[in-house]
Amino acid sequence: MFKQLLVALAGTVMVLAGSARAEVDPNYSLVLLTENFPPYNMAINGKNFAQEDNIDGIAVDIIREMFKRAGIKYSMTLRFPWDRIYKLALEKPGYGVFVAARLPEREALFKWVGPIGPDDWVLLGRSDSSITLNSLEDAKQYKVGAYKGDAIAEHLVEKGLEPITALRDTENAKKLMAGQIDLWATGDPAGRYLAKQDGISGLKTILRFDSAELYLALNKDVPDEVVQKLQAELDKMRSEGFVDDILNNYL
Repeated sequence: MFKQLLVALAGTVMVLAGSARAEVDPNYSLVLLTENFPPYNMAINGKNFAQEDNIDGIAVDIIREMFKRAGIKYSMTLRFPWDRIYKLALEKPGYGVFVAARLPEREALFKWVGPIGPDDWVLLGRSDSSITLNSLEDAKQYKVGAYKGDAIAEHLVEKGLEPITALRDTENAKKLMAGQIDLWATGDPAGRYLAKQDGISGLKTILRFDSAELYLALNKDVPDEVVQKLQAELDKMRSEGFVDDILNNYL
């Protein structure tokens, strides 16, 4: 009996050791989806569909290097809208979406690699705005624009606001300048970068109300060894200063 127990324990140790040494299948490939979310990810031609080398941005540069170092195959496509690509990554094995805010309500839905970069949440106003806010509660009396399906828009709804959503976040910068909304709920630096591309500058931060870290969100069926390999390479890139260098190149 004792001998059988030893054999069973030895077998368990061998299984655990084997799993610890698990290698990534060299034929395994991921489908990565993203959207126009400058400066993190964007189509070089500015359109809502692009593939591979026609996609640029902070997250794109980081993810390309991460996959190259990890030796994992992938395809990359930029599509529109966010709701669609988020749903695909949620439901289809072998899919991932970036950049996604890692929020408590999303934690169990994906496997995560990151963080890739920060995304502070702000309410922006025109430079001549006289609005002052101490909290999101104070913003309920104003027309607040947000990006449909985005984590920021979802957060506002959870806090009891009724944001006026747009299919493209760039539309909110124009609405703000035209007086169609009083405040623009967006990410920083993403919002300022988008506005700058449309010639809009001098926006005022009325309230900085939250922050999130942006990640690559992978479908839960993606093998753990793939997730672990990617995370290990990203951690090395960060310690080497590669990630900071990419951020500084764009901002």
